[in-house]
Amino acid sequence: MNPNTIENLIENAARCVGRTWPLYSFVTSNPLSGLEGTSFVKAVRQANTIFGCKVFPTADMYRQALDRREIDPVVLEGLLVEKGYTMCLDDYLELMDAPTSREVKNPHHLLDRLMVKWLASFMDEGLAEWEMPYKNEGFYGAWRKLVRYDGMMGNSRFSTLPQSHEEALAQLVSGHDQAFIQELFTHHLASLPGWMGYIQHRTQNLPLWDQQYPIDLAHYLAVRLWSAKLLDLPLTVDQRPTGKDQCHFELKYLWLKAWEISWQNTLIRDLGTTTKKKREKNPEVQMVFCIDTRSESIRRHVEASGNYETFGYAGFFGIAMDYESPGNGHVHKACPPIVPSSYVVRETVTQAKKEAKKDFDRRYGLRVFWNYFLKRMKNMLPSTFGFVEGAGFLYGMNLVSRTLLPATFYRRYSHKKNHESISEPELVACQDQGQQIPLENKVAIVKSAFDLMGWERFAPLVLFVGHGSQSANNPYGSSLDCGACAASPGRHNARMLARLANEKEVRKILNEQFRLEIPETTLFLGAEHNTTTDEIVVFDAHAPESHAKALYLIRANLARAQRSATRERLGAYENSVARAQRNAGHWGETRPEWGLAKNAGFVIAPRAVTEDLDLDGRCFLHSYDWKLDKNGTALEAIMQGPMVVTQWINNHYYFATVDNEKFGGGTKTTHNITGKFGVVQGNGGDLKMGLPWESLFQGESYPHHKPLRLSVVIQAPLDRVTLILFKNDHLKSLLDHGWINMIVMDAENGMVSYRYDKHRIWRAMDQMGTSKGISLKIEEILV
Repeated sequence: MNPNTIENLIENAARCVGRTWPLYSFVTSNPLSGLEGTSFVKAVRQANTIFGCKVFPTADMYRQALDRREIDPVVLEGLLVEKGYTMCLDDYLELMDAPTSREVKNPHHLLDRLMVKWLASFMDEGLAEWEMPYKNEGFYGAWRKLVRYDGMMGNSRFSTLPQSHEEALAQLVSGHDQAFIQELFTHHLASLPGWMGYIQHRTQNLPLWDQQYPIDLAHYLAVRLWSAKLLDLPLTVDQRPTGKDQCHFELKYLWLKAWEISWQNTLIRDLGTTTKKKREKNPEVQMVFCIDTRSESIRRHVEASGNYETFGYAGFFGIAMDYESPGNGHVHKACPPIVPSSYVVRETVTQAKKEAKKDFDRRYGLRVFWNYFLKRMKNMLPSTFGFVEGAGFLYGMNLVSRTLLPATFYRRYSHKKNHESISEPELVACQDQGQQIPLENKVAIVKSAFDLMGWERFAPLVLFVGHGSQSANNPYGSSLDCGACAASPGRHNARMLARLANEKEVRKILNEQFRLEIPETTLFLGAEHNTTTDEIVVFDAHAPESHAKALYLIRANLARAQRSATRERLGAYENSVARAQRNAGHWGETRPEWGLAKNAGFVIAPRAVTEDLDLDGRCFLHSYDWKLDKNGTALEAIMQGPMVVTQWINNHYYFATVDNEKFGGGTKTTHNITGKFGVVQGNGGDLKMGLPWESLFQGESYPHHKPLRLSVVIQAPLDRVTLILFKNDHLKSLLDHGWINMIVMDAENGMVSYRYDKHRIWRAMDQMGTSKGISLKIEEILV
């Protein structure tokens, strides 16, 4: 068979497999992203068939939601009756709760064990002391040379192995039609979706690893299928696990839809009843937070602590950049994965700070050497037992202190002097890191930020607040950092935007060409919100003396906001800040914070629409003023970027909740790190692709995250949103196929809300969220 045909069949088969991101830059993404071109219902049905997984909330989750009135029984009964379901709700809960299929044991257990062993050895990124030989020859080439030494293979016929993976696959599929081959490839890729997802990630995002040690899905299939042939195992099986969701499929989907509509109705009702207060005087400080759901809470507490105005903006602050670490020179992505990086940000040190930089480098070098020394002593065969025995007392004391005094341990080691106090960020072009970017590029970055947020006036002090998390002994630590910054802290982007906005030449052009006047007295600074402790650190090392008083006051009020925010989030603890610090510093804490759990909505509107509401950390909030966006370009950019990213996040949380074993990470208590990039449960098995159970559930059957698809609410003219959808097929596809729900508060029609129907129709809603019977077709609106 033609190699190109085989390649196309593999590509088609891989659509059922999502992307698995490494622990050090964990990005939440839709595990069924390859199926977004089809409807949500068809995609989950296909996933249910291929993986034997659960794709909807359990009957117990629905029962709890109904008891808490999160599902409106009137809405639910209406949807059920429309489809011909007329029994009482309790009967349907019992029906959904009953087992509907027999679990089938994995027919490829031996083959999976073999593949996991080979994949873990070949793809290791530095965890193992002894590297697998022949890795530079590629996965198939290394396996071909070493497989004869694998005791699990028995007396196999190794002399028959083809020279290349292309030849191996061609021999295996020879004589079969394309339909059979397509099903064969899909079946075997779906057996270990976590590992397959990481192979795809490495192929597309880690070119240096892939060039040095080549592996792709074709290599993998050649090794897997030839292993099956050498062991005389069947390539296909007659019986596959079908999961427990095959029956009652429509019923469970209708309950999900009712839950979502009930949530939307409540949200729209609340948004429509907020009082629009007019600010009597200009704000003393303005702060820009990430749209992250955790910012919703801290923004309320910050606003309550003084005369402050807050905005919501994607946490990479509009800079498509990579960041170069000043300690080791490593470069990592600091913007959404869907955005190609145009710039690199690195740290520069002035002459006055040279001595401080030398001290930083010395301390950093000592820390790196000490960590390297400890790893070598623990892992090298000659020193392993002696070192562990000799150092046991010191390790024991360290564990005791971190167990009994985690908050003290956190306070002592979390505020060390860092490079933010001795250096400033510098923006250079990706292609040539010595080349300064043109002034017009800097202006475009700053102007875009203010345009997207609908900014009209400037306070004397403006803070761009990135966010990051802090936890101990947590392989999933990067999943709690900024999703918009590719699982990195957002402070680098915040500091860079602040520096650009402070440049006199940038301000001059903004004023002369765009009539955007920034007062000379306005100072922009970067800051960081620690989402575990709710502490906000302001990076003011280079602030002028003129703003000293303002910085003193804002720090005091940010401390007040931290106390009230942690009390709300953690409960009425007498010292909630210490409790939050304990969570950050305790090595045995399985959930230092909840991350973006509970996310369900994305509100694109002025802050006045939401500032009187406690949204319980369930909504992403992006500032947008339709009156200042005359041609809709700002709204289109928000919908093309942040809205798509929040859909990724939402679907990641959804699927990791409905089937945590298949799409999530399982329990943290039995995790083992493999290859530095992932975890497996126990001593092997599939690579975990999603969030651990502890990040989603409060108890055995009580989810902290409510698995609902994302509901986007936009305050803008209906025709403007419709035109954007008509121009962007991908966005319209996400709506038509049910991956996103959308509601528009029509800004030119008395804020009447319209819910998008997948049949290209907008249906009007009343103040209670129910349909008014008024429908508008997309074509009619555009005419």
